Amino acid sequence: MVSLLAFLFVLGILIIVHEFGHFIAAKKIGVRVEKFSLGFGARIIGKVKNNTEYSINLIPLGGYVKLAGDNQEEYKGAPDEYLSKTPKERAKIIFMGPLLNYALGLICFWLIFVAGYPTLTTKVGGLLEGYGAKNAGIQVGDKIVAVDGKKVEFFEDMQKMIWEKKNAQVVKLSIIRNNRDFSIDVNIKEEKLDDPLGRRHSVGLIGITPADELIRVKHGFFESSLLAINKTWSLTALTYLGFWRIITGHLSVQESITGPLGIFYITSQAAHLGVIALLHLLAILSVSLAIFNLLPLPILDGGHIMFLIIEKIRGKSLSLKIERIITQIGMSVLLSLVLLVTYNDIVRLFGDRISKLVK
Repeated sequence: MVSLLAFLFVLGILIIVHEFGHFIAAKKIGVRVEKFSLGFGARIIGKVKNNTEYSINLIPLGGYVKLAGDNQEEYKGAPDEYLSKTPKERAKIIFMGPLLNYALGLICFWLIFVAGYPTLTTKVGGLLEGYGAKNAGIQVGDKIVAVDGKKVEFFEDMQKMIWEKKNAQVVKLSIIRNNRDFSIDVNIKEEKLDDPLGRRHSVGLIGITPADELIRVKHGFFESSLLAINKTWSLTALTYLGFWRIITGHLSVQESITGPLGIFYITSQAAHLGVIALLHLLAILSVSLAIFNLLPLPILDGGHIMFLIIEKIRGKSLSLKIERIITQIGMSVLLSLVLLVTYNDIVRLFGDRISKLVK
């Protein structure tokens, strides 16, 4: 039950923020909003206020804002209709949805840095056979405080420092053991590892795993702002690079994209880890939703903006027939993608159980 509530909460926030972006931009530009819906299908509850119907519907996997005169079949030429506005004004309405999702992700990252997040310390939790750490005499429970004279507090930072020393043969580690300080020279083993985008990199390894010792790291107001901006930018760049690698065949769709079922599973795990983990997931999903919606597929926000750019260049909109054909193609592509990622989620999450049942 907790997992379901967490999933609905995260999904609801993402949808409301996105649709509110379209809603507030339309209101400001002077377009009448007929409906503001959370979910699809049969209406559960609803209310009409200021000529706008607000509703919560049965299927919570999305939402929409219905604007007056937003298609050529319904358009009557009234000044408060969507198609009465210039391409630039309509683009603002469309773009505001993804923009607010970006803003939500940025705010969530900022809150995480301000409130503090759990981070692994450099305490050694395990030693791997065949690597330099165990051969050099490092023990479980040792705390590494410096790498080649550079102070280190967190396991992730220490790991990156050692990775970058792939061309060195030895690294000097400063260690605290039983309240005693000393240094040990550890041999580095160079290996190739895959990053999240499937690219192979040579890294330096010494064969240690972290203990379960965590500390909470907090940052100040302005530092958190810079860290949040950097995190959002890095996630954006990484996502677009991931899309490019999928298109060029260097990255598997199966391993890199998840759907509602996968999001439900991830959300349930984050909910049990606490508020910070759930907030982190909300930030990632919100930025990812903004990026996905800006892709130039006809039924997505990016596709609508693409149509508006074409209209601006041509001086007139596409014909209703052409627009329908392109929209149908876009719908088919998106539906195929949804079916593919749902199938991948089922195989990834329940493949072993299904195999046992079949046997």
